[in-house]
Amino acid sequence: MTHPLRIAVLSAWHVHAEEYGRAAIDHPDTELVAVWDDDEGRGRALADRLGVPFEADLGALLAREDLDGVTNTTATTDHDEILGRVLAAGKHVFTEKLLSPTVAGCDALISAAEAAGVQLTVSLPRLAHGYALALREVLASGRLGRLTYSRVRLAHNGSTADWLPARFYDPAEAIGGAFSDLAAHPVYLTQLILGEEVASVRASYTDMTGRGVEDNASVTITTPDGAIGVIETGFVTPRSPFSIEVQGTEGTLLFDDAENRLRLGTADGWEDLPLPADGPAPFAQWVEAIRTGTPTAENLARARALTALTVAANSAATA
Repeated sequence: MTHPLRIAVLSAWHVHAEEYGRAAIDHPDTELVAVWDDDEGRGRALADRLGVPFEADLGALLAREDLDGVTNTTATTDHDEILGRVLAAGKHVFTEKLLSPTVAGCDALISAAEAAGVQLTVSLPRLAHGYALALREVLASGRLGRLTYSRVRLAHNGSTADWLPARFYDPAEAIGGAFSDLAAHPVYLTQLILGEEVASVRASYTDMTGRGVEDNASVTITTPDGAIGVIETGFVTPRSPFSIEVQGTEGTLLFDDAENRLRLGTADGWEDLPLPADGPAPFAQWVEAIRTGTPTAENLARARALTALTVAANSAATA
């Protein structure tokens, strides 16, 4: 890499758009050069905050020879079309989850990136956090025995405190509510714990603030081995700590971010486990993949599995 990668932000639709733009500003091997949005007012406001030009013409932006890649924070239902155009133009992609609203869409985008010889990475940030790295070690050690149960909860008050934008409640753009957005994190962590294969999926969604999509959700899965996984999320909870519980025939693992404490209980009693430093964030993983030419294969496999379970849960909720 002889010069910093030149990156553009595609759309301020998602609340993480500015965060990813600033990641491109802050990373030593990237520079932010432009913002595009199909909503000019929204896009210009983000471009002003980030201190870069606004580009109204996506085709012109993608045709720039000095553009290396994009961060994608468009509406979820636009991912297939927009990312398809970006990959066809030979640009690298770092995208907000979900990669695609469908598994077929995920497969098509992953194949398109491979055919174009560019790097595609999805933002699944909690897999790089210290507690997730420690969780991997405990699972690999076998100290929990045969896994029987897991519960992962992540919720906030975006609806009751009214800080989420109205477009987050538009199923035509977001494909759903809290489960299609915030639950992505407990979904991929549950899959890290119990694996990606499920025997059954049951979903309970409620709309407590009357916006037309779920703002309170619980999904229960079972695995072929008989374990049960509970995934909880919502936009109506002001003080719910992010928490992970894993049960096995030989032990229990507990984490919550209120105390930032990871505990392991076995027949020998309870012990506090050290929390390692966070690993490289997904944006940094993407930059490294571009530098080395090595795809973020695990990331893409987990992004595909995330879409599969989200689709199954949304279907179960309306069955």
